[in-house]
Amino acid sequence: MLQNGHPVLIIGGGPGGLEAARTVASLGQPALLVERRNRLGGTPDAEHYAKLTHGFRDAEEAIGELVAAVTSDPLVEVLTGTEVVACDGEAGAFHVTLRRGQETHERVASTIIVATGFQHFDPGRETQMYNYYSFPDVVTLGDMEAMLKTHQVVRPSNGQPPERVAFIQCVGSRDRQIGNEFCSKVCCGIASKQAIEIKQQLPHARVFIFYIDMRMYGYWENELYWPAQEQYKVNYVKGIVSEILPKGDKLLIRGEDTTMGRPMEVTVDLVVLSVGMEPSSGTRKVAKLLGLAQNKYGYIEAGGPSGLDPVATSRPGVFVVGAAARPADLDDTFATAGLAAARAVATARRAAVSV
Repeated sequence: MLQNGHPVLIIGGGPGGLEAARTVASLGQPALLVERRNRLGGTPDAEHYAKLTHGFRDAEEAIGELVAAVTSDPLVEVLTGTEVVACDGEAGAFHVTLRRGQETHERVASTIIVATGFQHFDPGRETQMYNYYSFPDVVTLGDMEAMLKTHQVVRPSNGQPPERVAFIQCVGSRDRQIGNEFCSKVCCGIASKQAIEIKQQLPHARVFIFYIDMRMYGYWENELYWPAQEQYKVNYVKGIVSEILPKGDKLLIRGEDTTMGRPMEVTVDLVVLSVGMEPSSGTRKVAKLLGLAQNKYGYIEAGGPSGLDPVATSRPGVFVVGAAARPADLDDTFATAGLAAARAVATARRAAVSV
């Protein structure tokens, strides 16, 4: 089997980067996986995800399997605590500078896969209408994941289990005022998953989900949405929340019930903000470093000359995976990781033939 001696460089050690590295190695090509954190696993690991939307699998176990598959493969070299700080050259021979701590060293890569992922929208960045930084009992999906993981779903203000929990959808998504007009795709499904988990851990709690539109992609309709309603009695309310205010030791949600066309007020103990996706700081930084075109939201522009290749970037020999290019769920991430790996290996082998 003909190989280019230089490895495929994968930037980012989350699910997308891990799957890309695993696939590159399975195709017989060496891979160099670089992760700026000191451990692999990406956002699911860093933010202590409890269960995945895929079959409610334990997130730590599932991500652990991906990590083990990569770290045990002799064709994969893993460098944690390391960043790419410079790059020149072209497909077949990209000369990259890696920095770990205060030390730098040079490597040559045949091709590059960018799997730098996303970050959650900061709900206090543009507006304080939800009072995330003012009221301790207003939390985010990420905060709730950590609670669910430790089976400690409590009100941060007093440590007591909440009797009434409300999710507010589309926080930082589908919002023209802040410039994030796009749907983040996963938030409705994750909120429904978390609502089910809350009911499993706190059977007597009442759970509400306030939404503009429920967007359940693929099989989530039957896997999450209907079970949440029918089995766990989660209350879905079509409405727009305008503000969250204190009411005694509880929180008052004010807004409009758009189905009934009337104002609404609901008192709850805990509010969960379903924050959307944005390009991670790493995605923005790597895109500029590699000279990759970005769209107006900061994601890496994918599509290539045909506009139909979801992993091609504006620079030949550089490919992009998952949420570095667009809001993506794990299915999207794994699919594009496999495709990017195949494209990267094919490009590396063509470059080796031409030398």
